[in-house]
Amino acid sequence: MLMSESQEISLGQSADPQIMAAYGLYEDPQIQKFIDAKGQEMVKVSHRSNIKYEFKILDSPIVNAFAVPGGYVYFTRGIMAHFNNEAEFAGVLGHEIGHIAARHSAKQYSQATLAQIGLTLGAVFAPEQFSDFVNAANTGVSLLFLKFGRDDETESDRLGVEYSTKVGYNAIEMANFFKTINRLQEAAGASIPTFLSTHPNPGDRYKEVTRLANKWQKQLNVSPTNLNINRESYLQLVDGIVYGEDPRQGFFENNTFYHPDLKFYFPVPANWQTMNSPTAVQMAPQDGNALMVLQLSQSKTLKEAGEEFVNSNSLVVIESKNTTQHGKPVLKLLAKQEQTDANGAVIQTLMVLCHFVQHDGIIYQLYGLALDENYNNYSNFFLNTLNNFKTLTDPNKLNRLPARLEVKSVPSATTLQKALQLNGVGAGSLEEHAILNGMQLSDQLAA
Repeated sequence: MLMSESQEISLGQSADPQIMAAYGLYEDPQIQKFIDAKGQEMVKVSHRSNIKYEFKILDSPIVNAFAVPGGYVYFTRGIMAHFNNEAEFAGVLGHEIGHIAARHSAKQYSQATLAQIGLTLGAVFAPEQFSDFVNAANTGVSLLFLKFGRDDETESDRLGVEYSTKVGYNAIEMANFFKTINRLQEAAGASIPTFLSTHPNPGDRYKEVTRLANKWQKQLNVSPTNLNINRESYLQLVDGIVYGEDPRQGFFENNTFYHPDLKFYFPVPANWQTMNSPTAVQMAPQDGNALMVLQLSQSKTLKEAGEEFVNSNSLVVIESKNTTQHGKPVLKLLAKQEQTDANGAVIQTLMVLCHFVQHDGIIYQLYGLALDENYNNYSNFFLNTLNNFKTLTDPNKLNRLPARLEVKSVPSATTLQKALQLNGVGAGSLEEHAILNGMQLSDQLAA
């Protein structure tokens, strides 16, 4: 049964702050103003203009766009960097508005077909025994990973072409962008959610979107030459956008996690999988039998932080000690969580080692989890990380800046490959830059 419109709007309203907390808003007023203006313009020609829509750019390098129930549309800065003109952007914008207009997200959510993939805390690394601790895997973040069916995708492609054409864009460019998406997927073998993981290709997408674009241009009696592409203005908009991971928000390097803005670092076990998001840092071995997490505590004192952690996770404290470590006040806890069945019988016991560290007025909780039978195999890894949370003073790490997109003109006719090489792009990054430009390395550039 499909949820009511009021339920759908309520779901979106509750999900939005969770999504913002998990990913963060990309702080660029000009780009935020752009997506809102274009989105509100397109809503007027949609089949569902009666509800309020919100359009936001997320501070994420992932190449994706999302629509959640109730009129909320999110584009990542990663996908914004990969559009090469406004018409490509407009096609995907229409596609996402189409999901809301056709109520695809509401339908998928009602059917409980959440695809819990990637970027929700613990979902990448940890099996179910850690589920009580992965509280970032909440409804809001889960909504981003609703996997649409191919029929829904076909319908949203059709609506995206219709809406973008009606507001004056050449939807052929939408078809071209799907080529970029396919190339990205092939290049990455993506393990994180990209556009195709949540928006599966319904088949012959380029050919079908091209056919639809021609159909709508004829139906509206408009010549392609009178439709907008707006390459120059779009490139001017995204010139300087952050590209890839932003080291100011923390980065992994040489088995160490550094956070320049918060001025701390700690070691990470070699060959462990790692992930950093605005709400948590995660580390886990390949076998998934342990998990380490760093989060901020909302408590004002170490004592309160410890009590909140213990109570919210139904822990039994085995050891507790207040100490000073690397000049910082620390509360160390060893605890266990007994997980029971419906009759109250203990199924398994989870061991938890947690350090609450006071650093620059903020309390951090850094903890390791493992089942009791595996704990001794991982306790030394936990201790090495937890005992070495230190203040970052290295200028090389403190002053690390993100890469930014640069839009450049070529002085004379040449190939894309030669132009990239002249601008210092190494051999290993040539194909990445070709995809970013929506071109082949052999393509000719005019002066």
